[in-house]
Amino acid sequence: MHDKDKYFIVKRKALPDVLVRVVEVNRILESDKTMTVQDAADAVGISRSSYYKYKDDIVPFHDTAKGKTITFMLQMADQPGLLSMVLNEIAKDGANVLTINQSIPINGIAPVTISVEILPTTVDVMVMLDAIESIRGIHSLKILARE
Repeated sequence: MHDKDKYFIVKRKALPDVLVRVVEVNRILESDKTMTVQDAADAVGISRSSYYKYKDDIVPFHDTAKGKTITFMLQMADQPGLLSMVLNEIAKDGANVLTINQSIPINGIAPVTISVEILPTTVDVMVMLDAIESIRGIHSLKILARE
């Protein structure tokens, strides 16, 4: 594996259940300092050895997103006002648009790449991206980079 392939962004639904549970154990341990690893692992239904095997290999995306630049690509319908709706959602969620690159629509679908700065006042990044993805006319959203 090349260094450039060291990290991946994967949607939660594609993750094996054990990795999602490891994240939950970490959340429990951070919120309750009296909880043991064994107790937290038992609470979410994984073994302590599974926790230790993966604990350093998965971190929720939003935990480290503040103060970063997120670049994502949209496949969206070629309809008036749709890009404006996306930009309004970004502004409403407190992120700062840095760049927008829209290619010529083909067969009624416009590819758009947007880079946004995630500020300390920005809502959870995944909440913002889910809201954009749910806008009628957005066919897909893919995170391309985080810097």
